[in-house]
Amino acid sequence: MITVRSRKSLDQLCKDLEQAIADNGFSVMVMHDLQAKLKAKGVTLEHTCRIYEVCNPQQAKAVLDRDLAISTVLPCRISLYDKDGEFELATLEPTQQLGPFACPDLEPIAKEVEDRLHCILTAAANGAR
Repeated sequence: MITVRSRKSLDQLCKDLEQAIADNGFSVMVMHDLQAKLKAKGVTLEHTCRIYEVCNPQQAKAVLDRDLAISTVLPCRISLYDKDGEFELATLEPTQQLGPFACPDLEPIAKEVEDRLHCILTAAANGAR
């Protein structure tokens, strides 16, 4: 797992995360505000938890052309949640998610996506406030 922490406000961190996603060639497909969605169902979640589903279309096509079963781990997900008075950004490592698919030839693509995700999280958490 790739995890970074930030002391930015929620609004600023969300804005910076979305900018970092775009700057790194990805796009936000959807953002789930779990706190709000659960509240709408009558369940209270005491913590902020937002999940961004992000995609780099060229990389996604490259892996899906090889094995459509990889769609079970796509798109990439970035979680933003509060922890100990700060926010944490986290994502699973794409190189680790390839294991069940027996496609070692896709390792370079997974590594490139993983590096971009690390850049996204770091830029969002540590960039200009």
